[in-house]
Amino acid sequence: MLSLDRDKSRTRPPAVAGLFYPGNANELRHDVDGYIEACSPRATVAGPPKALIVPHAGYQYSGPVAGCAYRQLRDWSASVHHVVMIGPSHRVPLRGLAVPSADLFATPLGEVPVDAAGRRRLLELGLVGISDAAHAAEHSLEVQLPFLQVALVDFDILPITVGFASPELVARVIDAMWGGPDTLVLVSSDLSHYHTWDEARQLDSETTRAIVERRSDLPDEHACGACGINALMQVARRRGLTVDLLDLRNSGDTAGDRSRVVGYGSYALHEA
Repeated sequence: MLSLDRDKSRTRPPAVAGLFYPGNANELRHDVDGYIEACSPRATVAGPPKALIVPHAGYQYSGPVAGCAYRQLRDWSASVHHVVMIGPSHRVPLRGLAVPSADLFATPLGEVPVDAAGRRRLLELGLVGISDAAHAAEHSLEVQLPFLQVALVDFDILPITVGFASPELVARVIDAMWGGPDTLVLVSSDLSHYHTWDEARQLDSETTRAIVERRSDLPDEHACGACGINALMQVARRRGLTVDLLDLRNSGDTAGDRSRVVGYGSYALHEA
């Protein structure tokens, strides 16, 4: 495990700028603004969401669906100051959960500070380890940052990658970092992968039903971030959160052909 040297700030540079989303700041802000503004806010919601489930593909594919999640934050931009981010580790085999040693995460829109106190708490509880390798090229959390930078005003993040871990362990992390109304839990996940459009619609509808019913039995084949979703559903049942579907589409609806698609869903969870 790495030690944290507070005398020198470390910045995790963007790994997928220019690939998953525009590398030019003006173009990036324009695109993210467009995805958010294309969605309507929920007029009946009395406060910011406590948690969001958001897809993490290239913006041309999942950006419109992600925008509907972040639209729920825009009207509460001054209320949310801490974002606990949970996403799967796609590129690095990982046992358990990992936080980075970096103090800042950078995108073309600027730098976002890492919640050092939250990281220290999870390390002291023995719930996570430190792995910069697990974060260096990981896109599942990075692609959320420009949306957060546009939707929120003043916030920090606690980025957590999930490897081979139980939903119960991830749920313990979520509970430990639950905080108050100023803390948002963000679970990053796409849905079904590489089915036909018709097959994906059926599978993703079943997954959505499970999420809205707060079930925690999603298989990995139905969502690449199934562990994080299942953990969040465990917490949602215990804490009495409601779950709303915001948008459900796949790459065949947004920017791809319909013979081999990836599913995307965005969901908001609110405390009673």
